[in-house]
Amino acid sequence: MKKTRLYALIMMISLSTFTTISAADKNPKTTTPTEIPAEIQVMLNRLEEIKEMDKSNLNRAEKKELRVETRALKSNVRSSGNGIYISATAIIIILLIIIIL
Repeated sequence: MKKTRLYALIMMISLSTFTTISAADKNPKTTTPTEIPAEIQVMLNRLEEIKEMDKSNLNRAEKKELRVETRALKSNVRSSGNGIYISATAIIIILLIIIIL
């Protein structure tokens, strides 16, 4: 009896998660460059340049400078307030509350 309840609970959680993921994939949010402010777009372009760089020829100090610059750019983009950032823990808690209700 206890195993049946456990299996039913696991199945409900997995199905609700699958449904949520499927619904999120069907409606992707696309942002156009006109929606993003110019200064944020410059930062995003610089991040893309850093990602596409060939870092194998750089020495240790140059790689460190790129890491520091990347972290600073990412923190500036996040703090600009353009978007909603939800942690994985928050998503799990929200799903649990939905299941309980």
